[in-house]
Amino acid sequence: MDVDDDIPMLVDVEGKEVNAEEKEAKPIKVPITIVTGYLGAGKTTLMNYILNEQHGKKIAVILNEFGDSADIEKSLTVNTGSEQVEEWLDVGNGCICCSVKDSGVNAIETLMDRRGAFDYILLETTGLADPGNLAPLFWVDEGLGSTIYLDGIVTLVDAKNILKSLNEPIPSEIPSETPNQNKSHASADANSDSNEKHDHSGPHLTTAHLQISHADVLILNKSDLVTPEELEIVKERITAINGLAKLHITEFGATPQLEGVLLDLHAYDRVDFNLEEVKAKGHSHLDPTITTLTLTTPPLSPTSLPHLDAWLRSLLWDSRIPSPSPSPSSLTSSSLPHTNLSLPSPEIHRLKARLPLTNNTTKIIQAVREVFEILDDISPPSSLPKPTTTAEIAPPPPQNEMESDGNSEGKIVLIGRNIREMEDVLLESFLNCVVEEKGC
Repeated sequence: MDVDDDIPMLVDVEGKEVNAEEKEAKPIKVPITIVTGYLGAGKTTLMNYILNEQHGKKIAVILNEFGDSADIEKSLTVNTGSEQVEEWLDVGNGCICCSVKDSGVNAIETLMDRRGAFDYILLETTGLADPGNLAPLFWVDEGLGSTIYLDGIVTLVDAKNILKSLNEPIPSEIPSETPNQNKSHASADANSDSNEKHDHSGPHLTTAHLQISHADVLILNKSDLVTPEELEIVKERITAINGLAKLHITEFGATPQLEGVLLDLHAYDRVDFNLEEVKAKGHSHLDPTITTLTLTTPPLSPTSLPHLDAWLRSLLWDSRIPSPSPSPSSLTSSSLPHTNLSLPSPEIHRLKARLPLTNNTTKIIQAVREVFEILDDISPPSSLPKPTTTAEIAPPPPQNEMESDGNSEGKIVLIGRNIREMEDVLLESFLNCVVEEKGC
C-alpha cells in the first residue's frame, strides 16, 4: 500500500485523544452581587472606592440613577432625545461602569457582549428597593442564568439612623388617612409593586426591614458616629431581624477587603451557618416585625422529598402552614395548636436549610420569598473556604456545626414576618407532613 494512501492519526500535543465535547468549553458564569441600603447608608462611598482605587479586581458596576450615586452617574449616562442609552465606560482601574433607571437586567444583557473584560458584577439598587424582588431575576431566570449567577445580597446599614428607619413604614403600610408623599419616588423603583405581596397586619413593615431580612451580608457603616453602647443596640436590633447574615462593622464606608464582603460570597450555592449563633440572635424580641426562626429536624427518607416540596410550596407560595393529609385544611391564624393567639399568616422572606437524608446524602434549600430550590449538597462543609479576617472586619461565625454532629440532624432557618410564635407549629407541621410522610 502506498504510504500516501494511509490516513494519519491525529494526536494532540499532550498525547490525549481529542474529545469533540471538550472543544466547546462551557462558558464561565459571572457572579453578581446586589448592593442595597437606605439612602445615606454609604453606597456612594463604597462605589467610589470600587471605581477609583487600585484593588486589582475587574468589576462591572451598575449604578442606579435613583440611588445614592447620582453624582457618579452624571458622567455615565448618554441621552439621545428622550431615549437613554446605557453606555459602559472604562473607569481606568480595571473596572467598567454604567447607569440605569430600571432593575439593571437590560444592562447585564448588553454587558455580556463584553465578557472577559470583567470577573464580577455589582448591582446598586435604589434606597427604596426591595431586594426580594430582584434576587429571583438573577437566581433562577433561565436566560440570565446561563451567563451569571447570584453571588449574594449585601445591605449597607447606617448605624446612626437605622433605628429611625426601622420605625418608618413603607407607603403601603401607612394608614389610608395619611397622605402617601413617597408614592412618586417609590413608583420609580423597579420593586415598588412588591408592597402588594406583603401582609400589612401586625407591626409596621419598613423598607429597612426588607433590605436587612434579605441580606446575606450586612455592612454596619458609620460606626464612628455612634457611641459603643449605641452600636451594641443597633447590632442587637438588626441581628434580631436577620440572624443568618454575616455582619461587618466599618467606618466611613471603608471596605478593607472585598472577598467575603462583596465578592465570592457563594450565598446561594451552599448553606453554612452556626445554628446556636443563629438561635441566639433570632430569639431576641427586640424587633416585633421580622425575626429569625430555627428548626432542628431528624434525617429524612429519600422518599419524603415530594412531601418536602409540597410543604415548601404551601408555606412559601400560599403563606400557609400545612396540616397532614387527608385533611384538606391548613393551619391558619385562626387555627393554631399550642397557642390561643390569633396570628396573621406567615410571610417568609428568606429560608435556608441543610437536610441530611438516611441514604448518607444531604439536600440544601435556598428560598427568597416564593422562589425556592432544593439542591444536592455536593461539597462537605469542611471544604468550604473560610473568609480572611482583618482588624476592621468582624470575624465570620464558626464553620457549620454539621461537621461535628455527623449530619444527624437537619437545620432549617427562616427569616420572616408573623413567625415569632409559630416555632412549635412549624416544627410539628414539618414532622407530620415531611418526616413522617403523611403529606400535606
